[in-house]
Amino acid sequence: MHASEMAEDFPVIGVEDDAWTAVTQLAENRLPGLVVTDEAGQPLSILPTSQVLRVLVPTYVQDDPSLAGVLTESMADRMCERLRGKKVRALLRDDMPELAVVRGDDTIIEVAAVMARLRCPLAVVMRGQERVGVITASRLLQLALKPAPE
Repeated sequence: MHASEMAEDFPVIGVEDDAWTAVTQLAENRLPGLVVTDEAGQPLSILPTSQVLRVLVPTYVQDDPSLAGVLTESMADRMCERLRGKKVRALLRDDMPELAVVRGDDTIIEVAAVMARLRCPLAVVMRGQERVGVITASRLLQLALKPAPE
């Protein structure tokens, strides 16, 4: 099976799009991340859900999780409000995982190898400059677990 056959429609978000919209998409669709595109619509990066949490949770709480118990529920309820008015660009960091980009004719093992090497839960399938779709790690595993035809 080739990557173009495994690829599915998947939400993407532009680097200049609203961060609140991106996080809402992540939450409502229970996604592992979003593909972030540049101004020309080309794949640029990945916004993993875990990175959004890193932005939302104050650094001092990340450094010492026992401090989370000190925060009031109203503070926790407002943590997402910090996203209002920000662009997706503000959520991206220099140490983000590299986005896995594969060719449409890559095999399942080639796709898996790229995703594993980059520790990326998403792979964008490209045919030249055209985005064919996205393969999630869970989709890849689902296909890998199917018995081979006899």
